[in-house]
Amino acid sequence: MLVRRLEVLVVTLLAALGAGIFGATSSPLAGLIASGVVLAVGGLLLVFVMRRVRAWAYAERNEDLLVSRGVLFSRLSVVPYGRMQFIDVTAGPIERSFGLATVRLHTAAAASDARIPGLSRDEAARLRDRLAELGESQAAGL
Repeated sequence: MLVRRLEVLVVTLLAALGAGIFGATSSPLAGLIASGVVLAVGGLLLVFVMRRVRAWAYAERNEDLLVSRGVLFSRLSVVPYGRMQFIDVTAGPIERSFGLATVRLHTAAAASDARIPGLSRDEAARLRDRLAELGESQAAGL
């Protein structure tokens, strides 16, 4: 989650610098206007990304895992431990550079998209182990 904020901030600042330089070649006022517009759009984008980051949440319960997400349209997924087939912990190059990982849950349902992004590596490993343990105990009870 922190990664997306930093990406937006860096891209916004670079775009503002580029717009300012490009606009300054025609006139100083055009450079200021172009930089201001780019910074305003970047600020709005940063606010949207921050809201999107805060929209992800999960809760471990006795029988299932709740995963909620969404800014405009909220989505709440309930994944029973006994239905989990396997759990992936993935981290792309940017996530790895910040020590983050994503936990992805796979079930027999084709439409299941339960994932929890932006966790620290230790928390992702703990959650993976805990979910695998609960999944095995719930599946054994079926």
